[in-house]
Amino acid sequence: MILIVDSGSTKCDWISVDNNGRQLLEKIRSKGLNPAILKTKKLNKIIKGIKELKPHRDEVTHVFFYGAGCGTEKPRLLLKGVLESVFVNAVVEVNEDTLAAVRATINSDNEAAVVCILGTGSNCSYFDGEQLHQRVDSLGYTIMDDASGNYYGKQLIRDYYFNQMPEVLKVSFAGKYNLEADYIKYNLYKQPNPNAYLATFAEFMILNKDSEYAKNLIKKGLRVFITNMVMQFKEEIKTYPVHFAGSIAFFSESEIHEVAEEFGFKVGNIVRRPIEGLVKYHTLKL
Repeated sequence: MILIVDSGSTKCDWISVDNNGRQLLEKIRSKGLNPAILKTKKLNKIIKGIKELKPHRDEVTHVFFYGAGCGTEKPRLLLKGVLESVFVNAVVEVNEDTLAAVRATINSDNEAAVVCILGTGSNCSYFDGEQLHQRVDSLGYTIMDDASGNYYGKQLIRDYYFNQMPEVLKVSFAGKYNLEADYIKYNLYKQPNPNAYLATFAEFMILNKDSEYAKNLIKKGLRVFITNMVMQFKEEIKTYPVHFAGSIAFFSESEIHEVAEEFGFKVGNIVRRPIEGLVKYHTLKL
């Protein structure tokens, strides 16, 4: 059994295939496994708590894991060790989520492209057909991750509290979420995964995309992201397409095209979840 795993900070998708590429189990979803945020004990608990995989742990021969927080060596090796301790007969590979986005969005193995992630977090890289190139080291959700779910969640809460949100949306926002100050602060400062908590609010923006407020908010975040991240590759985007992966990207497709036109680059593929593309990629490699 081969496991192909795509994880963000919020959720994690698992697909199992055999050596012929046939799917063995229904797609499994667990909590996100970000080793830059979660400790070994918590990672172990989440993985061992996946009841669908318990009977098959010893059957797993390979684990191809792609995830948020795996871009630097220390957290990547931490998660690799946890996976090896659970799937004792498996060869384990752990890669950053940016590589998952590349393999899920490019049209061929040697295609060059700039690839962006807009999900719970955000990132941007250039793939030259062989290697990934990043020109900005991510410092996490507190000061980076522009145009991500947690970025937009933060902006929505700020606009609500600073009375910058239209009244009709403010009433709707308060009806959908617990916006008591103590509750918000508890989740931000006392609970794990505050970035994932913030990202839950972004759904409100997507559901209200027809409003001028939400549309302007989306485009404002995209302009910041493109200025800070995509324009690191201003020479490459003159020649190569810019692909996007992640739920924020998927539901903001029209706004991405509008803002891309402002900056003068071509938008390529936009995929919601990279897992399907990863299954195709690894099946062809079997």
